Order: sequence, then structure tokens, then C-alpha cells
Amino acid sequence: MGKKKIKEQSGAEAAAGTPAVSSRGAAPAATAAKKSKKVEEGKVYVNASYNNTVVTVTDLTGNVLAWSSAGALGFAGPKKATPFASSKVIAAITEKLKATGPSRISIVVKGVGGGRDSAIRSLINQGFDVLSIKDATPIPHNGPRPRKVRRV
Repeated sequence: MGKKKIKEQSGAEAAAGTPAVSSRGAAPAATAAKKSKKVEEGKVYVNASYNNTVVTVTDLTGNVLAWSSAGALGFAGPKKATPFASSKVIAAITEKLKATGPSRISIVVKGVGGGRDSAIRSLINQGFDVLSIKDATPIPHNGPRPRKVRRV
């Protein structure tokens, strides 16, 4: 498609803070550095289904700090819902949260998969101070009326 022509800034333009403009007149994309601050307390959501285990860490207002899943770590098929995969997900989350993450956490577990107990144990073993553990698994309360019986 051709080379992009970029105008060189002179010393006066660089001091004034005006951005360099390409030949098409568009300013280059500004990259803002994401500020990370230390979070003391947070919530860990563990969604353990029959097919996968997803772990999300948020602060108290609900802003996501880090997330990971067994599928994102390379586990495939039925191996994603195993306790081993769940413990590896927690290890990956801990690596992401090493510098800025919360030290005191509340755990919310949802689902009936095999990785739910392993995730809680792994969080405790990683050195987090667990304040509470809540089970938010949806339970049907009889639901809608069933269909009528089929007569042949």
C-alpha cells in the first residue's frame, strides 16, 4: 500500500507539545498509560460449570481487576472442568495480582463443576485472607408447569 510519510518535529514543536501529523492529516493515536493502584479488599467469583472453570477478581465496586479460565490456559475438552485445571487458574490469577491485587477477599462460588472446591482451597493456599465464602448456585424452585403427557 505504500510507505507512510511522517513529519519530523522540530525542536520548537516538540517543546510546545504539538503532535506530529502524517501526510494525511491524522494525528497519531495517543496511548494513555493505565494507572494501577493498590487494592486491599476484593471479591473473587468462581464459576465452575461442567465444561469449564472461570475465575474473575473484582474490587468492591465491581471493576474487574483480573480474570482467567481453564480454557484460556490451554486445557481442552473435559480436562477444563477438573480440580487440577482449577488450581492452575488460581495460580495464574495470583501471578496477575501479585503487585496490585487484593489481599483480603470474599469468595462467591457459582455452579456444580468439579473445580469449585479446588478453587477455594487454592485461594487459601496462595496466601489470601478469606473473609467469607458464599454459594450463589442457582436452584430451581419447581419452575414452570410441565407439558401435558403425550398420548399415542
